[in-house]
Amino acid sequence: MASPFPGMNPYLENPEFWSAVHNRLIVAIADDLVDHLSEKYRVEIEKRTYFSNDDETLLVGIPDVAVVTGRTTEATSGTATLLSPGQPQKVTVPIAEEVNERYLEIREVATGAVITVIEVLSPKNKRSGEGRLAYERKRNQVLASATHLIEIDLLRSGQPFPIMGKELGDYRILVSRGDQRPSADLYAFRLRQPIPSVPIPLLAGEEEPIVDLQKLLNYIYERGRYHLAIDYTQPPLPPLSEEDAQWAKTLLA
Repeated sequence: MASPFPGMNPYLENPEFWSAVHNRLIVAIADDLVDHLSEKYRVEIEKRTYFSNDDETLLVGIPDVAVVTGRTTEATSGTATLLSPGQPQKVTVPIAEEVNERYLEIREVATGAVITVIEVLSPKNKRSGEGRLAYERKRNQVLASATHLIEIDLLRSGQPFPIMGKELGDYRILVSRGDQRPSADLYAFRLRQPIPSVPIPLLAGEEEPIVDLQKLLNYIYERGRYHLAIDYTQPPLPPLSEEDAQWAKTLLA
């Protein structure tokens, strides 16, 4: 069954679905590009790994700290509790979560040079913490080089990365060509609009293949059978504006 939305389906932004959608979209873009690139190029799915200890870190045991005194266990409160000599205090220990984020690189076969980097942003990239810092480091490295950057942001939540433009929309796709910086092309669009197709820059003078992201996302929605997993009687996460919520309600009726 097809997605009921003409563009980005906001229900796919739910953390329950986004990780799988993100991975499927990376693979779909890679497969689509292979069909449009000459054998002068290869498309690689690369992985960025870091350890996250932000507010969503996994914890050992229950989150409430307890104090053990003799044979009794009491939950901690504002009043300090004296420990018997030699008795341990029960605590929780945050564990840094290993995070693997995938992105694409288009490489020239003859030299191995990275010509274009394609990133699909994740929620961790758009909020404070190691996820944003790790991506910012990579982003700055690419922007300081001759490599082209395609940045696909299909998430309404979080803090967008700095872009000097008049209209940033609900979602955005940045096409930053290495030979034209700091100038870049921003494809900004709203929830009610289709996802625009975008060109993928290669070596100078070569024809740029066009990626139809709307077609790819619709394919992912159908192949993933998300119509069976999404409860359209409930509002999406993150929530929509009042105006968009009413529009979506009418659309789904």
